[in-house]
Amino acid sequence: MRAAGRVAGGLLFCGRSRNAVAVRTRRGQSCRVILLGVTGGVGMGKSTTARFLAAHGLPVVDTDDLARGLVAPGQPALAEIAARFGPGVLAADGALDRARLAAQVFAHDAARRDLEAILHPRIRAAWRAQAAAWRAEGRPAGAVVIPLLYETGAEAEFTAVLCTACAAATQAARLAARGWTPEQAARRLAAQWPAERKLALAAFVLWTEGAPEVHAEQLARVLAALEIR
Repeated sequence: MRAAGRVAGGLLFCGRSRNAVAVRTRRGQSCRVILLGVTGGVGMGKSTTARFLAAHGLPVVDTDDLARGLVAPGQPALAEIAARFGPGVLAADGALDRARLAAQVFAHDAARRDLEAILHPRIRAAWRAQAAAWRAEGRPAGAVVIPLLYETGAEAEFTAVLCTACAAATQAARLAARGWTPEQAARRLAAQWPAERKLALAAFVLWTEGAPEVHAEQLARVLAALEIR
């Protein structure tokens, strides 16, 4: 990766080529569509990055939100989850009991892989449909937040990948603030690639240690580098 710029509180990197997609507008004019993938370790600033992108006027979809919709009562995915993991993962009202499900899937790799086999294809189909809608609307750019972007092999579908990062101690403090025990945090971290592996592959790195203004400044530099206005 080559350095794209230095800002207070961290480095911002750029190293991958831009694979903008040419599409035709209703008037027959060619336009460039930039699709950004936002990833990073748990608690490293993905949601904040999404908010900043939305503030810049970019449409953003978060795959965590898509997953919640896919497991709503009455959805086929919820029925498959209950069949695989038992009725104990359902609350009294028929909704998914996330804590009970998490206790199973983060304790056993095979259980986690089974859950991913149920959800990941549906999640990918959902964000692909959203990206297609943006293109049809003539949007110049959009972003998809995917915690497991590299783990699911989705990187080739994006113009550029933005990876958020912070120090391990900061990450641990953020997860503790969510009420996670060290054991819960360790299990979730073990289910993802190490942050360093993602950083090495990403086109841009957003260092989220500092004040929100520093984070926002780095993101503004990314958008400028990609010529997103």
